[in-house]
Amino acid sequence: MTHLGQEHPLRDMLVREIHARPYIPLNVPERISHIAVMSGENGVERERAHLALLCEKYDVPPPPQKATHFIGDLGPFRIRWERHTEFSTYSFFREEECEEPFLHPVIELVSQDWLKKMPGQVINAVHLELEHKNAPGRKPAEISRYFAGNSYIGCEVAGGAAQMWTDLRVHEDRFSRILMRDISMTDRQAGRTVQRVLEISTYRFMALLGLPLAREASPHVRRIDEDVAKIASRMAHKSGEYKDGDLLEELSMLAAQIEEISAKNSYRFGATKAYYALVQQRLHDLREERMEGLPTLSETLERRMAPAMKTCDYTATRQDFLSRRVTRVASLLRARVEVELEKQNQEVLETMNKRAGLQLRLQETVEGLSVVAISYYLIGLLGYGLKGIKALGVPINPDLATGVAVPVVAFLLWTGLRKAKKVLLKSYED
Repeated sequence: MTHLGQEHPLRDMLVREIHARPYIPLNVPERISHIAVMSGENGVERERAHLALLCEKYDVPPPPQKATHFIGDLGPFRIRWERHTEFSTYSFFREEECEEPFLHPVIELVSQDWLKKMPGQVINAVHLELEHKNAPGRKPAEISRYFAGNSYIGCEVAGGAAQMWTDLRVHEDRFSRILMRDISMTDRQAGRTVQRVLEISTYRFMALLGLPLAREASPHVRRIDEDVAKIASRMAHKSGEYKDGDLLEELSMLAAQIEEISAKNSYRFGATKAYYALVQQRLHDLREERMEGLPTLSETLERRMAPAMKTCDYTATRQDFLSRRVTRVASLLRARVEVELEKQNQEVLETMNKRAGLQLRLQETVEGLSVVAISYYLIGLLGYGLKGIKALGVPINPDLATGVAVPVVAFLLWTGLRKAKKVLLKSYED
């Protein structure tokens, strides 16, 4: 036995995912009821518990913990449960011939109380009747009667190994109807073909969930687009009527609105695109061939779904473009506001420089006056001293000495003040 190195912890989980949703071989004839329920991304635990109640009723082991799919034979019918990201599907199978399609569907064998308490909201419900190739042929009038007289579509599928008819409508019992007739399918081919048809039926509803959001968002996006255009026009023709600060505040509110709209529907638009891709892939895998006088399933869905998908795609693209446009306009407006603030700050600095220069001149004037005032008092004191010395008998002329001392005292005082000012400025800079 070969011993490998350390394995990736997700290897087994990835292998199980490849085999997560196997096809169920079908022995024609088969009657099928299919229900798709939206329960959100956190509804899997409730669904497993609810499914366990049905299994308990028929003494069948329930689905294991953390299971995302389950296939079980409950006796009167077989069940397949599949968990997807935001919805789950329940398919009920019964191998039984039926002369009158859709009269007594297999869902009648399922507990009605259990069906009513099913977690989530039903997004799709389908009855599918798969007839044996040896069953009597159906005339167009008879097929129309099965669909309540509605116009219907039809095509050969699986490369001509089966035929299919449906009207893509919800009937009085709230189920859609699909009639299939085996031509040359094997049991596995029948299982694959039926599952593809049921997946197309469900995925088309999931894809179309984005359309109401697109229609709801379109007028709001158009209004915001027009408001942004008005703000850009005001910026281009600047006048005193509108201030940049007010325009920036208004633009910020518009940016918040477009982000709110995007947050509300961006996930759904992304899911719509993914589901539509699945519909197209399943239609390709179905390998349709035209039946004389009837439109095919793919051309009918493409004709009706393509405009809806383009509407969703256009709305999503427009939202993204508008968000980027608001960002660009806001950046330009912020740049203008910053330039205006810088200009105002420059003017303030120039004013402060002028005031500083004026204060400096006033200070120098005050210093000069201070020198004169202090010199006046010092000369006065010196004069009194010289007069006292003369009174003691010293031969001196007080007036002459005082006059000579005036420039000397003023110079010394001015020099002292200058040095003291330099010392103070140096200590402040340090």
